[in-house]
Amino acid sequence: MVTSVTDTNDRQHRSILQRIAHRAMLERGMVPDFPALALAEVAGIHGPATRAEGETRDLRNLLWCSIDNDDSRDLDQLTVAEAMPDGAAKVLVAIADVDALVKKGSALDDHARQNTTSVYTAAETFPMLPERLSTDLTSLNYESDRLAIVIEMVLAGDGSLQSTDLYGATVRNRAKLAYNSVASWLEGNAPMPPGIGTVTGLDENLRLQDRAAQKLKALRHQHGALDLETIEARPVFDGNELKDLVADKKNRAKDIIEDFMIAANGVTARYLASKKFPSLRRVVRTPKRWDRIVELAAERGSTLPKEPDAKALEQFLVSAKAADPLRFPDLSLSVVKLLGAGEYVVELPGDSVAGHFGLAVEDYAHSTAPNRRYPDVITQRLLKAAVAGQSVPYENNELEALATHCTEEEDAAKKVERQVTKSAAAMLLESRIGEQFDAIVTGASNKGTWVRILRPPVEGRLDSGFENMRVGDRLRVQLASTDVERGYIDFKKVV
Repeated sequence: MVTSVTDTNDRQHRSILQRIAHRAMLERGMVPDFPALALAEVAGIHGPATRAEGETRDLRNLLWCSIDNDDSRDLDQLTVAEAMPDGAAKVLVAIADVDALVKKGSALDDHARQNTTSVYTAAETFPMLPERLSTDLTSLNYESDRLAIVIEMVLAGDGSLQSTDLYGATVRNRAKLAYNSVASWLEGNAPMPPGIGTVTGLDENLRLQDRAAQKLKALRHQHGALDLETIEARPVFDGNELKDLVADKKNRAKDIIEDFMIAANGVTARYLASKKFPSLRRVVRTPKRWDRIVELAAERGSTLPKEPDAKALEQFLVSAKAADPLRFPDLSLSVVKLLGAGEYVVELPGDSVAGHFGLAVEDYAHSTAPNRRYPDVITQRLLKAAVAGQSVPYENNELEALATHCTEEEDAAKKVERQVTKSAAAMLLESRIGEQFDAIVTGASNKGTWVRILRPPVEGRLDSGFENMRVGDRLRVQLASTDVERGYIDFKKVV
Protein backbone atom coordinates (compact mmCIF):
# COMPACT_ATOMS: atom_id res chain seq x y z
CA MET A 1 0.00 0.00 0.00
CA VAL A 2 1.31 3.44 -0.97
CA THR A 3 0.38 6.25 1.43
CA SER A 4 0.87 9.82 0.24
CA VAL A 5 0.73 12.44 2.96
CA THR A 6 2.16 15.45 1.17
CA ASP A 7 0.83 18.01 -1.25
CA THR A 8 3.46 18.75 -3.91
CA ASN A 9 2.42 22.41 -4.00
CA ASP A 10 2.65 22.92 -0.26
CA ARG A 11 5.05 20.47 1.36
CA GLN A 12 4.87 20.48 5.13
CA HIS A 13 7.21 17.59 5.80
CA ARG A 14 8.46 18.98 9.09
CA SER A 15 5.01 19.52 10.61
CA ILE A 16 3.90 16.01 9.59
CA LEU A 17 6.99 14.49 11.18
CA GLN A 18 6.49 16.64 14.29
CA ARG A 19 2.98 15.25 14.68
CA ILE A 20 4.33 11.70 14.29
CA ALA A 21 7.06 12.47 16.84
CA HIS A 22 4.57 13.79 19.41
CA ARG A 23 2.42 10.70 18.97
CA ALA A 24 5.45 8.41 19.31
CA MET A 25 6.49 10.18 22.53
CA LEU A 26 3.05 9.69 24.07
CA GLU A 27 2.83 6.06 22.91
CA ARG A 28 6.12 5.34 24.69
CA GLY A 29 4.95 6.97 27.93
CA MET A 30 7.13 10.05 27.52
CA VAL A 31 5.98 13.65 28.03
CA PRO A 32 6.57 15.87 24.98
CA ASP A 33 5.56 19.18 26.60
CA PHE A 34 6.68 20.89 29.81
CA PRO A 35 4.13 21.16 32.63
CA ALA A 36 3.00 24.59 33.78
CA LEU A 37 4.79 24.32 37.14
CA ALA A 38 8.14 23.69 35.46
CA LEU A 39 7.66 26.62 33.08
CA ALA A 40 6.73 28.84 36.03
CA GLU A 41 9.96 27.87 37.77
CA VAL A 42 11.96 28.82 34.68
CA ALA A 43 10.21 32.18 34.50
CA GLY A 44 11.32 32.85 38.07
CA ILE A 45 15.02 32.36 37.22
CA HIS A 46 16.51 35.74 36.35
CA GLY A 47 20.02 34.82 35.21
CA PRO A 48 22.79 32.23 35.23
CA ALA A 49 23.94 30.85 38.56
CA THR A 50 26.85 32.53 40.34
CA ARG A 51 28.85 31.68 43.45
CA ALA A 52 30.49 33.97 45.97
CA GLU A 53 34.11 34.87 45.25
CA GLY A 54 36.47 32.23 46.56
CA GLU A 55 33.96 29.36 46.36
CA THR A 56 35.19 28.28 42.93
CA ARG A 57 38.32 28.64 40.85
CA ASP A 58 38.30 31.37 38.21
CA LEU A 59 39.41 29.68 34.97
CA ARG A 60 37.86 32.12 32.53
CA ASN A 61 41.27 33.04 31.10
CA LEU A 62 41.91 29.55 29.66
CA LEU A 63 41.39 28.75 25.95
CA TRP A 64 38.13 26.88 26.51
CA CYS A 65 36.15 25.86 23.43
CA SER A 66 33.11 23.74 22.64
CA ILE A 67 32.96 21.25 19.77
CA ASP A 68 29.54 19.87 18.92
CA ASN A 69 27.11 19.37 16.03
CA ASP A 70 26.60 22.34 13.72
CA ASP A 71 23.11 22.95 15.09
CA SER A 72 23.74 22.16 18.78
CA ARG A 73 22.68 24.84 21.24
CA ASP A 74 22.71 22.86 24.51
CA LEU A 75 26.44 22.96 25.23
CA ASP A 76 27.34 20.62 28.08
CA GLN A 77 31.13 20.60 27.96
CA LEU A 78 34.20 22.67 27.15
CA THR A 79 37.74 21.37 26.74
CA VAL A 80 41.26 22.79 26.92
CA ALA A 81 44.75 21.28 27.14
CA GLU A 82 48.18 22.31 28.41
CA ALA A 83 51.50 20.86 27.24
CA MET A 84 53.71 19.45 30.01
CA PRO A 85 57.27 18.05 30.13
CA ASP A 86 58.21 14.67 28.60
CA GLY A 87 55.28 14.58 26.18
CA ALA A 88 52.66 14.71 28.93
CA ALA A 89 49.54 16.86 28.66
CA LYS A 90 47.04 18.25 31.13
CA VAL A 91 43.48 18.01 29.83
CA LEU A 92 40.62 19.91 31.45
CA VAL A 93 36.97 19.10 30.80
CA ALA A 94 34.39 21.60 32.08
CA ILE A 95 30.85 20.26 32.59
CA ALA A 96 27.88 22.66 32.86
CA ASP A 97 26.67 22.99 36.47
CA VAL A 98 23.02 22.23 35.81
CA ASP A 99 22.28 21.40 39.45
CA ALA A 100 23.02 25.03 40.37
CA LEU A 101 19.66 26.00 38.84
CA VAL A 102 17.74 22.69 38.71
CA LYS A 103 17.28 21.65 42.33
CA LYS A 104 16.40 18.14 43.44
CA GLY A 105 12.66 17.82 43.99
CA SER A 106 11.74 20.92 41.97
CA ALA A 107 9.12 20.84 39.20
CA LEU A 108 11.94 21.15 36.64
CA ASP A 109 13.69 18.19 38.23
CA ASP A 110 10.47 16.17 38.30
CA HIS A 111 9.99 16.58 34.54
CA ALA A 112 13.64 15.80 33.81
CA ARG A 113 13.38 12.70 35.98
CA GLN A 114 10.26 11.58 34.12
CA ASN A 115 11.75 11.61 30.59
CA THR A 116 15.39 11.22 31.77
CA THR A 117 16.81 12.39 28.43
CA SER A 118 16.44 14.83 25.58
CA VAL A 119 14.89 13.13 22.55
CA TYR A 120 16.38 14.09 19.19
CA THR A 121 13.98 13.19 16.39
CA ALA A 122 14.31 13.94 12.68
CA ALA A 123 11.76 16.75 12.95
CA GLU A 124 11.97 18.14 16.47
CA THR A 125 14.03 18.02 19.64
CA PHE A 126 12.21 17.35 22.91
CA PRO A 127 14.67 18.79 25.43
CA MET A 128 14.91 17.35 28.92
CA LEU A 129 15.03 20.91 30.30
CA PRO A 130 13.29 24.01 28.92
CA GLU A 131 15.38 25.76 26.28
CA ARG A 132 15.84 28.89 28.40
CA LEU A 133 17.92 26.64 30.65
CA SER A 134 19.45 24.04 28.33
CA THR A 135 20.42 26.46 25.53
CA ASP A 136 21.07 29.54 27.69
CA LEU A 137 21.33 29.70 31.47
CA THR A 138 22.86 26.23 32.00
CA SER A 139 24.56 26.02 28.59
CA LEU A 140 28.28 26.83 28.28
CA ASN A 141 27.58 29.44 25.64
CA TYR A 142 30.06 31.47 23.65
CA GLU A 143 31.53 34.45 25.55
CA SER A 144 29.36 33.73 28.61
CA ASP A 145 30.55 33.22 32.19
CA ARG A 146 29.18 29.95 33.54
CA LEU A 147 29.62 27.71 36.56
CA ALA A 148 31.07 24.28 35.82
CA ILE A 149 32.46 21.13 37.35
CA VAL A 150 36.00 20.71 36.03
CA ILE A 151 37.61 17.30 35.61
CA GLU A 152 41.39 17.62 35.38
CA MET A 153 43.50 14.81 33.93
CA VAL A 154 47.28 14.69 33.48
CA LEU A 155 48.12 12.21 30.71
CA ALA A 156 51.53 10.63 30.27
CA GLY A 157 53.12 10.47 26.83
CA ASP A 158 51.45 7.09 26.17
CA GLY A 159 47.98 8.35 27.11
CA SER A 160 47.86 6.74 30.56
CA LEU A 161 46.50 8.76 33.48
CA GLN A 162 49.18 10.15 35.81
CA SER A 163 46.92 12.16 38.11
CA THR A 164 43.39 13.57 38.30
CA ASP A 165 41.47 16.25 40.16
CA LEU A 166 37.89 17.49 40.31
CA TYR A 167 36.59 20.90 41.44
CA GLY A 168 34.13 23.72 40.78
CA ALA A 169 35.10 26.64 38.54
CA THR A 170 33.85 29.62 36.56
CA VAL A 171 34.60 29.21 32.84
CA ARG A 172 34.09 31.12 29.61
CA ASN A 173 33.67 29.59 26.14
CA ARG A 174 36.12 31.30 23.77
CA ALA A 175 35.03 29.51 20.57
CA LYS A 176 31.87 27.63 19.57
CA LEU A 177 33.09 25.06 17.03
CA ALA A 178 31.48 22.31 14.95
CA TYR A 179 32.66 18.73 14.47
CA ASN A 180 32.81 18.58 10.68
CA SER A 181 34.70 21.81 10.03
CA VAL A 182 37.20 21.16 12.85
CA ALA A 183 37.77 17.59 11.64
CA SER A 184 38.31 18.68 8.03
CA TRP A 185 40.92 21.19 9.24
CA LEU A 186 42.67 18.70 11.54
CA GLU A 187 42.77 16.15 8.73
CA GLY A 188 44.24 18.71 6.31
CA ASN A 189 41.24 18.76 4.00
CA ALA A 190 39.96 22.29 4.66
CA PRO A 191 41.19 25.67 5.94
CA MET A 192 41.05 26.61 9.60
CA PRO A 193 37.51 27.44 10.77
CA PRO A 194 37.14 31.21 11.45
CA GLY A 195 36.26 30.63 15.11
CA ILE A 196 39.71 29.16 15.74
CA GLY A 197 41.79 31.84 14.03
CA THR A 198 40.26 34.69 16.03
CA VAL A 199 41.55 33.26 19.35
CA THR A 200 45.32 33.48 19.73
CA GLY A 201 46.85 30.08 20.44
CA LEU A 202 43.63 28.08 20.03
CA ASP A 203 44.87 26.35 16.87
CA GLU A 204 47.85 24.78 18.64
CA ASN A 205 45.71 24.02 21.70
CA LEU A 206 43.29 22.04 19.52
CA ARG A 207 46.16 20.15 17.90
CA LEU A 208 47.40 19.30 21.40
CA GLN A 209 43.89 18.12 22.33
CA ASP A 210 43.81 16.03 19.15
CA ARG A 211 47.14 14.38 19.96
CA ALA A 212 46.07 13.65 23.54
CA ALA A 213 42.73 12.17 22.39
CA GLN A 214 44.45 9.92 19.83
CA LYS A 215 46.75 8.60 22.58
CA LEU A 216 43.75 7.91 24.83
CA LYS A 217 42.00 6.10 21.99
CA ALA A 218 45.10 4.02 21.14
CA LEU A 219 45.49 2.95 24.76
CA ARG A 220 41.82 1.96 25.05
CA HIS A 221 42.06 -0.08 21.86
CA GLN A 222 45.12 -1.87 23.23
CA HIS A 223 42.86 -2.93 26.10
CA GLY A 224 40.09 -4.10 23.75
CA ALA A 225 37.90 -1.06 23.04
CA LEU A 226 35.83 -1.82 19.95
CA ASP A 227 36.13 0.05 16.66
CA LEU A 228 32.45 0.12 15.70
CA GLU A 229 30.96 2.23 12.93
CA THR A 230 27.19 2.18 12.56
CA ILE A 231 25.33 4.44 10.14
CA GLU A 232 23.08 7.11 11.66
CA ALA A 233 21.16 9.24 9.20
CA ARG A 234 20.61 12.95 9.82
CA PRO A 235 17.78 14.80 8.05
CA VAL A 236 18.46 17.72 5.72
CA PHE A 237 15.60 20.23 5.48
CA ASP A 238 15.06 23.16 3.14
CA GLY A 239 12.61 25.19 5.18
CA ASN A 240 9.88 22.68 6.01
CA GLU A 241 10.68 20.34 3.12
CA LEU A 242 12.75 17.21 3.78
CA LYS A 243 15.42 17.08 1.08
CA ASP A 244 17.73 14.25 2.10
CA LEU A 245 19.04 11.90 4.76
CA VAL A 246 22.83 11.87 5.10
CA ALA A 247 25.05 9.46 6.98
CA ASP A 248 26.57 10.93 10.14
CA LYS A 249 30.15 9.64 10.24
CA LYS A 250 32.93 9.59 12.80
CA ASN A 251 35.80 12.05 12.49
CA ARG A 252 38.84 13.40 14.35
CA ALA A 253 36.92 16.18 16.11
CA LYS A 254 34.30 13.72 17.38
CA ASP A 255 37.18 11.55 18.60
CA ILE A 256 38.47 14.43 20.75
CA ILE A 257 35.16 14.80 22.54
CA GLU A 258 34.40 11.06 22.72
CA ASP A 259 37.77 10.10 24.15
CA PHE A 260 37.92 13.00 26.62
CA MET A 261 34.39 12.24 27.82
CA ILE A 262 35.10 8.53 28.28
CA ALA A 263 38.19 9.42 30.32
CA ALA A 264 36.28 12.05 32.33
CA ASN A 265 33.47 9.61 33.09
CA GLY A 266 36.04 7.18 34.46
CA VAL A 267 37.54 9.89 36.68
CA THR A 268 34.14 10.78 38.14
CA ALA A 269 33.34 7.14 38.92
CA ARG A 270 36.66 6.61 40.69
CA TYR A 271 36.36 9.93 42.53
CA LEU A 272 33.00 8.92 44.01
CA ALA A 273 34.42 5.52 44.98
CA SER A 274 37.38 7.21 46.71
CA LYS A 275 34.94 9.29 48.78
CA LYS A 276 32.93 6.14 49.62
CA PHE A 277 29.93 7.51 47.72
CA PRO A 278 27.57 5.36 45.64
CA SER A 279 27.57 5.97 41.89
CA LEU A 280 25.31 5.39 38.92
CA ARG A 281 27.30 3.37 36.39
CA ARG A 282 26.66 2.78 32.70
CA VAL A 283 27.54 -0.80 31.77
CA VAL A 284 27.39 -3.09 28.76
CA ARG A 285 27.76 -6.50 30.31
CA THR A 286 29.83 -9.32 28.83
CA PRO A 287 27.80 -10.35 25.75
CA LYS A 288 25.46 -13.31 26.23
CA ARG A 289 25.28 -13.95 22.45
CA TRP A 290 29.03 -14.27 22.00
CA ASP A 291 28.46 -17.55 20.12
CA ARG A 292 26.71 -15.68 17.30
CA ILE A 293 29.53 -13.10 17.18
CA VAL A 294 31.93 -16.04 16.80
CA GLU A 295 29.78 -17.29 13.90
CA LEU A 296 29.84 -13.86 12.22
CA ALA A 297 33.64 -13.87 12.40
CA ALA A 298 33.83 -17.42 11.05
CA GLU A 299 31.65 -16.44 8.06
CA ARG A 300 34.35 -13.89 7.24
CA GLY A 301 37.24 -16.30 7.65
CA SER A 302 38.26 -15.25 11.16
CA THR A 303 38.42 -17.24 14.39
CA LEU A 304 37.38 -15.87 17.79
CA PRO A 305 37.84 -17.60 21.17
CA LYS A 306 34.90 -19.51 22.63
CA GLU A 307 34.78 -17.16 25.64
CA PRO A 308 34.15 -13.38 25.26
CA ASP A 309 37.40 -11.59 24.50
CA ALA A 310 37.28 -7.84 23.76
CA LYS A 311 40.83 -7.66 22.36
CA ALA A 312 40.23 -10.53 19.94
CA LEU A 313 36.94 -8.99 18.83
CA GLU A 314 38.63 -5.63 18.23
CA GLN A 315 41.34 -7.28 16.09
CA PHE A 316 38.64 -8.99 14.01
CA LEU A 317 36.75 -5.71 13.56
CA VAL A 318 39.88 -3.86 12.41
CA SER A 319 40.64 -6.53 9.79
CA ALA A 320 36.99 -6.69 8.67
CA LYS A 321 36.88 -2.91 8.17
CA ALA A 322 40.07 -3.00 6.08
CA ALA A 323 38.75 -5.89 3.97
CA ASP A 324 35.28 -4.47 3.25
CA PRO A 325 34.70 -0.87 4.43
CA LEU A 326 31.38 -0.63 2.54
CA ARG A 327 29.73 -3.39 4.54
CA PHE A 328 31.55 -2.68 7.82
CA PRO A 329 28.75 -0.46 9.26
CA ASP A 330 26.32 -3.34 8.87
CA LEU A 331 28.71 -5.77 10.55
CA SER A 332 29.12 -3.19 13.32
CA LEU A 333 25.36 -2.95 13.75
CA SER A 334 25.09 -6.74 14.04
CA VAL A 335 27.84 -6.80 16.69
CA VAL A 336 26.21 -3.93 18.60
CA LYS A 337 22.90 -5.83 18.71
CA LEU A 338 24.63 -9.01 19.85
CA LEU A 339 26.60 -7.21 22.55
CA GLY A 340 23.30 -6.14 24.07
CA ALA A 341 21.97 -2.82 25.26
CA GLY A 342 23.67 -0.77 27.93
CA GLU A 343 22.02 -0.27 31.28
CA TYR A 344 22.39 1.83 34.41
CA VAL A 345 23.35 0.11 37.64
CA VAL A 346 24.24 1.38 41.10
CA GLU A 347 27.66 0.71 42.56
CA LEU A 348 27.65 0.97 46.34
CA PRO A 349 30.84 1.70 48.31
CA GLY A 350 32.99 -1.41 48.44
CA ASP A 351 30.99 -3.24 45.76
CA SER A 352 32.00 -3.94 42.18
CA VAL A 353 29.82 -3.96 39.06
CA ALA A 354 30.51 -5.04 35.49
CA GLY A 355 32.53 -2.64 33.36
CA HIS A 356 31.73 -1.39 29.86
CA PHE A 357 32.66 -4.19 27.46
CA GLY A 358 32.58 -2.10 24.28
CA LEU A 359 34.67 0.74 25.72
CA ALA A 360 37.20 -1.47 27.53
CA VAL A 361 36.80 0.51 30.75
CA GLU A 362 35.95 -0.74 34.23
CA ASP A 363 34.74 2.54 35.74
CA TYR A 364 32.14 4.48 33.77
CA ALA A 365 29.67 6.97 35.26
CA HIS A 366 27.70 9.19 32.91
CA SER A 367 28.54 12.74 34.00
CA THR A 368 29.34 14.86 30.94
CA ALA A 369 25.91 15.83 29.51
CA PRO A 370 23.68 17.09 32.36
CA ASN A 371 21.62 19.34 30.06
CA ARG A 372 20.64 16.28 28.03
CA ARG A 373 20.72 13.24 30.36
CA TYR A 374 19.23 12.83 33.84
CA PRO A 375 21.76 10.21 35.01
CA ASP A 376 24.39 12.92 34.53
CA VAL A 377 22.41 15.29 36.77
CA ILE A 378 22.29 12.59 39.46
CA THR A 379 26.05 12.05 39.14
CA GLN A 380 26.65 15.80 39.30
CA ARG A 381 24.76 16.07 42.58
CA LEU A 382 26.75 13.17 44.00
CA LEU A 383 30.01 14.78 42.89
CA LYS A 384 29.17 18.20 44.30
CA ALA A 385 28.21 16.68 47.65
CA ALA A 386 31.41 14.61 47.72
CA VAL A 387 33.59 17.65 46.87
CA ALA A 388 31.87 19.74 49.57
CA GLY A 389 32.13 17.01 52.21
CA GLN A 390 28.34 16.76 52.50
CA SER A 391 26.17 13.69 52.97
CA VAL A 392 24.98 11.59 50.03
CA PRO A 393 21.93 13.35 48.48
CA TYR A 394 20.20 10.05 47.52
CA GLU A 395 19.19 6.95 49.44
CA ASN A 396 20.47 3.67 48.02
CA ASN A 397 17.00 2.37 47.18
CA GLU A 398 16.19 5.68 45.47
CA LEU A 399 19.29 5.30 43.27
CA GLU A 400 18.36 1.70 42.45
CA ALA A 401 14.90 2.77 41.30
CA LEU A 402 16.35 5.66 39.28
CA ALA A 403 18.86 3.35 37.56
CA THR A 404 16.06 1.05 36.38
CA HIS A 405 13.87 3.98 35.31
CA CYS A 406 16.69 5.70 33.39
CA THR A 407 17.45 2.49 31.49
CA GLU A 408 13.79 2.06 30.53
CA GLU A 409 13.31 5.67 29.45
CA GLU A 410 16.54 5.78 27.45
CA ASP A 411 15.36 2.69 25.57
CA ALA A 412 11.99 4.36 24.95
CA ALA A 413 13.71 7.52 23.67
CA LYS A 414 15.79 5.53 21.18
CA LYS A 415 12.65 3.82 19.90
CA VAL A 416 10.96 7.19 19.40
CA GLU A 417 13.98 8.51 17.50
CA ARG A 418 14.15 5.40 15.30
CA GLN A 419 10.42 5.51 14.60
CA VAL A 420 10.52 9.12 13.40
CA THR A 421 13.66 8.48 11.32
CA LYS A 422 11.83 5.61 9.61
CA SER A 423 8.89 7.90 8.86
CA ALA A 424 11.28 10.51 7.45
CA ALA A 425 12.88 7.86 5.26
CA ALA A 426 9.47 6.72 4.00
CA MET A 427 8.58 10.34 3.29
CA LEU A 428 11.79 10.89 1.35
CA LEU A 429 11.20 7.82 -0.82
CA GLU A 430 7.42 7.95 -1.31
CA SER A 431 7.73 9.61 -4.74
CA ARG A 432 10.25 6.99 -5.92
CA ILE A 433 8.07 3.86 -5.94
CA GLY A 434 9.31 1.51 -8.64
CA GLU A 435 12.90 2.77 -8.67
CA GLN A 436 15.77 0.31 -8.26
CA PHE A 437 18.67 0.58 -5.77
CA ASP A 438 21.84 -1.27 -4.80
CA ALA A 439 21.37 -2.73 -1.34
CA ILE A 440 22.95 -4.84 1.41
CA VAL A 441 21.15 -7.36 3.64
CA THR A 442 21.29 -6.07 7.22
CA GLY A 443 19.05 -8.57 8.97
CA ALA A 444 17.71 -12.05 8.24
CA SER A 445 15.56 -13.98 10.72
CA ASN A 446 12.14 -15.53 11.16
CA LYS A 447 10.78 -12.02 11.73
CA GLY A 448 11.80 -10.93 8.25
CA THR A 449 14.67 -9.88 6.00
CA TRP A 450 15.94 -6.30 6.04
CA VAL A 451 18.08 -4.42 3.54
CA ARG A 452 19.82 -1.04 3.50
CA ILE A 453 20.13 0.96 0.31
CA LEU A 454 23.25 3.07 0.01
CA ARG A 455 21.90 6.45 -1.13
CA PRO A 456 20.01 7.64 0.78
CA PRO A 457 21.14 5.40 3.70
CA VAL A 458 17.70 3.92 4.38
CA GLU A 459 16.66 0.51 5.69
CA GLY A 460 13.50 -1.35 4.73
CA ARG A 461 11.89 -4.77 4.66
CA LEU A 462 12.47 -7.17 1.77
CA ASP A 463 8.99 -8.55 1.15
CA SER A 464 9.86 -10.84 -1.79
CA GLY A 465 12.95 -12.61 -3.08
CA PHE A 466 14.43 -13.04 0.39
CA GLU A 467 14.94 -16.82 0.20
CA ASN A 468 18.49 -17.90 1.15
CA MET A 469 19.61 -14.29 1.75
CA ARG A 470 22.24 -13.78 4.47
CA VAL A 471 23.44 -10.72 6.37
CA GLY A 472 26.05 -8.94 4.26
CA ASP A 473 24.77 -10.16 0.88
CA ARG A 474 24.59 -7.51 -1.84
CA LEU A 475 21.60 -7.34 -4.14
CA ARG A 476 19.52 -5.12 -6.38
CA VAL A 477 16.09 -4.13 -5.04
CA GLN A 478 13.04 -2.24 -6.24
CA LEU A 479 11.07 0.06 -3.96
CA ALA A 480 7.60 -1.48 -3.65
CA SER A 481 5.74 0.71 -1.15
CA THR A 482 6.02 3.22 1.69
CA ASP A 483 3.86 4.14 4.66
CA VAL A 484 4.92 7.42 6.27
CA GLU A 485 2.59 7.19 9.27
CA ARG A 486 3.95 3.80 10.34
CA GLY A 487 7.47 4.32 8.99
CA TYR A 488 7.27 1.28 6.70
CA ILE A 489 9.43 0.85 3.58
CA ASP A 490 9.10 -2.34 1.51
CA PHE A 491 11.41 -3.57 -1.22
CA LYS A 492 11.40 -6.55 -3.55
CA LYS A 493 14.43 -8.27 -5.01
CA VAL A 494 15.19 -7.60 -8.64
CA VAL A 495 15.81 -10.92 -10.35
